[in-house]
Amino acid sequence: MNLKLLGGLAAAFLLSTLAAQAQPFRLIVTDLETPLVPNSVMDLAQQEGYFEREGVEVELVRVQQTPSALAALQAGEGEMANIGTDALLLLVAGGATDLRAVVSPNKSLPFLIAAKDSIATPADLAGKSFGIGRPGSLDQSLSTRVLQAADVDTDTLEFVALGQPNVRAQALVAGQVDATTMSIGTWSAMADTTGLHVLIDQDAYYAAAPVVSKVNIVTQKVLDERAEDVKKVITALVKASRDFAADPAVWAAAMHKARPDIDLATLQALGTSFAKSWSVNGGLNKDELNYTTTALYQGEDFATVRKVELAEWTDFSILDAVLAELGPDSTMDNVTR
Repeated sequence: MNLKLLGGLAAAFLLSTLAAQAQPFRLIVTDLETPLVPNSVMDLAQQEGYFEREGVEVELVRVQQTPSALAALQAGEGEMANIGTDALLLLVAGGATDLRAVVSPNKSLPFLIAAKDSIATPADLAGKSFGIGRPGSLDQSLSTRVLQAADVDTDTLEFVALGQPNVRAQALVAGQVDATTMSIGTWSAMADTTGLHVLIDQDAYYAAAPVVSKVNIVTQKVLDERAEDVKKVITALVKASRDFAADPAVWAAAMHKARPDIDLATLQALGTSFAKSWSVNGGLNKDELNYTTTALYQGEDFATVRKVELAEWTDFSILDAVLAELGPDSTMDNVTR
């Protein structure tokens, strides 16, 4: 191959790379509006100019639920997608080799267990009914771990399959079950919680079952062609997370701008409750990721699935470069490799 041809190929590659970087960086999210949970950080990072200040133009692509997000990513309709960790592991176990988790801006969805006031302590749940999504679902396995950590004999519980958290919340209000798991956002959005209370709060729940629920993934092609943009996006998300953790009022004010339909006092209370839930170091803790894998493989969905290794679905390199520049936050979201 002569030098002129080599030069032409190099120039073509450079032009294609520059063209790719000139395009908006499309971030696929699974909420049709800014959600009342820590993954609001992606919406708010855009709204409050965090991405712009890092020098990357981000376009949010909104879809409903993880399967649609995966389909959009694989169809080239986005560069990064926020998806359920369980779905990623299933894909990798099934043969996908080009998907990598690079950050988890909402690793610990703030789950809590709510119950009737007559259930004063976890021990009072013995022999009672507990609402779950479906038999063998992740919410059942996690809640079982949390309850066992609180010395509840879960063999005595009557697990009632009800579906999504909002449906389980309605069933609890209607007295159809004695307790159930839901996000703090679902709890806060309930119009009337008379006769109900939080039995196990979100901090205790995550401490007992530190499962990384969601991750942001990219393809190897994006890592090869737009690594600098990926780094800028992660930097913006980490900076926003740190600001919201440092001052919950900052999150509440930004959320009120995004969701004026939510009372500011409610948002301020939520901001305070989220204070220890932000991924201030990017959310990819090796120990928690390994725990997550173990927990998922104990569920029915993974009963016949090949066990995958962490290196098959996670890439720490860009997040580590971000943390090398910003320095780790030692107050939460521990960094382990």
